[in-house]
Amino acid sequence: MNRFVSNFTNKLDSKGRVSIPASFRAVLARDGFEGLYVHPALDAPALDAGGNVLLNEIDAFLSTLSPYSDERDQLSTALFGTSEILKVDPEGRVILTDTVKVHAGIGDTVTFVGLGHKFQIWEPERFRAHLEEARTKVRDLKKALGNRIVEPRLVQNTSPGVRER
Repeated sequence: MNRFVSNFTNKLDSKGRVSIPASFRAVLARDGFEGLYVHPALDAPALDAGGNVLLNEIDAFLSTLSPYSDERDQLSTALFGTSEILKVDPEGRVILTDTVKVHAGIGDTVTFVGLGHKFQIWEPERFRAHLEEARTKVRDLKKALGNRIVEPRLVQNTSPGVRER
């Protein structure tokens, strides 16, 4: 699988290193990125992380904006100007810098959260609160979608389990 899925909580060791989950390392290895690209999330007290797929997505998004626009410059500053490329050691560990730890409020434990094309790194209690808020919003969305009026579909005159040729 080439997606970051699930969540994992790991402690930083005495030297400030934390192990990237093995399944996340496998996705990064298939991606071919040397190291780990990390930047402060734009809308959460977390870190966005990934490899070439994430960088390509950022480049594609920025390419939709005028090269000399304020919006492009601001997004480039927020996404590239505050980013770091962390070295992954042979055991799959990285050292999070003080700058990124402060943004995410990270102490001695982190939660890695898969988001498909990227993953986030959270302080565990902040992630639990974020997850609960996300679940509440999803429940509300499900209710709203469930109450929509759907146009009737044209039903074919076939018996259940019978295939047409």
